[in-house]
Amino acid sequence: MSSKMKFCLNIPTRLIFGAGELNKLSTLPLPGKKALIVISSGTSMKRYGYLDRLQAQLAKAGIDSVTFDKILPNPIVAHVNEGAERCVAEQCDFVIGMGGGSSIDSAKAIAIVAANGGTFWDYVHCGTGGCKPVCRALPIVAIPTTAGTGTEVDLWGVVTNETTQEKVGFGSPHIYPALAIVDPELMLTVPPLLTAYQGFDAFFHAAEGYIGKAHTPISDLYALEATRLLYKYLPVAVNDGKNLWGRIKVAWASTLAGMVESTSSCIGQHALEHAMSAYYPELPHGAGLIALSHTYFKTFKNDSMKRYMKMTEKMTQAKSARPSDFLDALERMKRQCGVDDIKLSQWGIQPSDFERFADNAIATGQAMLDLDPRFLNRHEIIDLYAEAYR
Repeated sequence: MSSKMKFCLNIPTRLIFGAGELNKLSTLPLPGKKALIVISSGTSMKRYGYLDRLQAQLAKAGIDSVTFDKILPNPIVAHVNEGAERCVAEQCDFVIGMGGGSSIDSAKAIAIVAANGGTFWDYVHCGTGGCKPVCRALPIVAIPTTAGTGTEVDLWGVVTNETTQEKVGFGSPHIYPALAIVDPELMLTVPPLLTAYQGFDAFFHAAEGYIGKAHTPISDLYALEATRLLYKYLPVAVNDGKNLWGRIKVAWASTLAGMVESTSSCIGQHALEHAMSAYYPELPHGAGLIALSHTYFKTFKNDSMKRYMKMTEKMTQAKSARPSDFLDALERMKRQCGVDDIKLSQWGIQPSDFERFADNAIATGQAMLDLDPRFLNRHEIIDLYAEAYR
């Protein structure tokens, strides 16, 4: 290795991983005395008793709590600001995000606004954001009930400004969760299609972090293991959702992919998808990524040949002779998970959208685009959308 190799590793989150581990919450040191619990506007947290279990654990530990339950699958600024107001009014001193990545990302954003004041968009450093520094945040506890984002162990989140139609990533070392409990038992109720969407999101976190310019020796270790596990076990979890071993493996892979996010970065594929779901918020993030994936990864197959082949060998446990083997393995994985025929047109996307998608991706996601294996100009981005479209 080169003597010039430099990297930093700092993931300060205390991670508790394992089936049934939510039941230990009351025995763990918690970062405050009153929690704002942030969950989605859906019914699953209440229907399956997850919220009741969390509240019971907090009560057992002598922790008061209030619940904010308005978060959308693509969370919006208005709800972040409303949640922060509720947090301050109720005098909560820490925030718990429970659910999918949208709930945990919203908890992170709420923790910023509640601690610093103002509105969330004041602290966004791209697009039309106000670029104010994040000086602190309320402590955060992350309890994912899906396996996809890995946000429980990283310093990032994603929120959409519904007024300006900008879906942006935000980050700060202050929003690393103080505690993360990853309990795969909470993921047994996720439907097959959502399991696939979320699992592919984790897969692309790892794959993008591996081929991108920001990769490090540490992120490479996490990324290769995450892609291996997801290639093997995501089809198991999709096709047999009650298979706890499959859920455990996928959950661990998702957390590893979150560690990739902390030691490398997402790259252009995520910037391109964020632009699509900024305009079409009903488009699931994972579905958008899957739809773009073949064209996106084909674009760079000759720029990162050795990395494509290495990733393929870890996934398939077989020798790779060409970078296109990765594309073949990716398509095989999609078929096994039943997501090989996604059409962007089913969410209303039209070819006339491609130019504004490209402009939005450049305006809000240039930092990720800059980490692609090579630079893509606006015309190439438009062409990529066009080739991926059906």
